[in-house]
Amino acid sequence: MSLEVIYVTRHGFRPAFNVDPATGTYSLTIRSPTGLPTDPPLTSHGVDQANDLAQHLLQVDPPIDQVYSSPYYRCLQTISPFVARLKEGQGKDVAAAAGDGRRPQQQQQQQQQQQQASYSSSSSFSNSGERGGGGGAISGEGIRVEAGISEWYGLAPWEHPTSAPLAELTTLFPNSPIDRGYSSRVIPPRHGESIAQLHDRVAAAIEAIIEQSDKEGAKAIVLNTHAAVMIALGRVLTGRMPPSVDEEDFKAFTCGLSVYRRRRPRTSIGVPHAPSGAFSNSTQSTNRNAIWADGSGVSGGWDCEADSDCSFLRGGEERGWRFSGDEDFVSLGSGTLEDARAGLGVIVEKGDSSSSSSHAQSGGVESNGKSKL
Repeated sequence: MSLEVIYVTRHGFRPAFNVDPATGTYSLTIRSPTGLPTDPPLTSHGVDQANDLAQHLLQVDPPIDQVYSSPYYRCLQTISPFVARLKEGQGKDVAAAAGDGRRPQQQQQQQQQQQQASYSSSSSFSNSGERGGGGGAISGEGIRVEAGISEWYGLAPWEHPTSAPLAELTTLFPNSPIDRGYSSRVIPPRHGESIAQLHDRVAAAIEAIIEQSDKEGAKAIVLNTHAAVMIALGRVLTGRMPPSVDEEDFKAFTCGLSVYRRRRPRTSIGVPHAPSGAFSNSTQSTNRNAIWADGSGVSGGWDCEADSDCSFLRGGEERGWRFSGDEDFVSLGSGTLEDARAGLGVIVEKGDSSSSSSHAQSGGVESNGKSKL
C-alpha cells in the first residue's frame, strides 16, 4: 500500500523575535526552553490552538500513521498534544483488552462492530491496509524530527541559528516520544536560502518522506512546519508554482490544516523521478523545479482538498502570511528588524480581501512573519 494522504499544519501562535542584519544577532523577548533566540515557545493562545488541533487530528479520515515535525520547539510543542493523546488512547485500549482476557485485536474488532469512536491499537494496521476509525496508530518510535521541513532563513553573510539537538528535544517532550532512530533526509544550509532554494529543499524533503512512507505502508501522515514551508509544500505537491513567488496562493494560518490527496494513477503523469537521496543535504540545485513545477508535482502529484482549514479552531483564521520577495540579509542595511516586518514577508490578517485561493474547497490563509515563521 502506498501513501494516500498528507496532512500539513503550521505551528501555533508564538512570540516575535528580532535580528540585527548587520551582525546576525537574534534576540527574543522571552526565554526559550531551548535557550535559542530563534526558538520561542507558543504563547498561551498558541497552546489553546494546539489543543484544538490535537482534538481535530484525532478525528481525521484516514487516520494518521506517522508524524513528522520541524525540529523547532514551537512545532514540537504544537504537535505534541495530538501524539500524547493518541498514545494515551492506545495504552487504554491495550490495558482494557488485557483486563478482560482478550487480545487487543479482538477488542478492536468489537469496537468496530459497535461503531465506537475509540483510538486504534497498533494491531489496527492490517496487511490489507484496513484500519479502525478514530485516531490511527503512530508507527515506529514516535515523532520523526525532519530538518528538511524546518524554518526558512534568507541568504546572509553570517550563519543563522539552528535548532536544539535531538537529545535535548527528547528530554523536553517526555510525553510525546521522539524517534531517536530517524535521521533527517535534508539539512538546510546555515547561511540561508533564496526562495527558489527553499522550494528545492522542500521538494527534496517531501519526496524522501513520501518514498519512506510508501515503503512502510503508511496511508496517511502529518507534517508540522512553518509558514514559508507550508506554502512551498502546497506548490511542490500540486506542481502549481505561480508566475511570481510573491503571489498569495496556498495559505498558512497558525494551526491551520491543509490536506493533500495523491493523484491516481501515478504513472499517468510521466514526471521524471530524481534518484533516492539525490538532493539530500543540499538545496543548491536549480533544476529541481523541472521535476514538479509544470503542474505535475512531486511523486506523481497531489490534489489540495483543504487549504489551511481553521474551522475547528476556536479563534478561526489567525496570523496568515505570504512571501514578499527574497529575504536577503546580504543587501539589507543595519538596524534591528522586528519579526515579520520591514519587508520580510507579509502578515495576512483574517478577512483580508487578498486571501482568496482556488486550490481547495476549504479555505484558509497564510502564516506569520517572514524569515522566522
